[in-house]
Amino acid sequence: MGRLGVPELLIILLIVLVIFGASRLPQLGKGIGQGLKNFKESIKGEPEPPTRDKTPPPPV
Repeated sequence: MGRLGVPELLIILLIVLVIFGASRLPQLGKGIGQGLKNFKESIKGEPEPPTRDKTPPPPV
């Protein structure tokens, strides 16, 4: 099995775009990023200080 080159990565990206749509890609990226962050924290054994969520609270 060989390495993935640029053409193969572009084809994979195109397939993901068709399956999930452009509107869901940021959500998928955020979820993957949070998963990687949690994985790194669990490997280190020391949690990072919590960061404040940048979204404002809903109006009452």
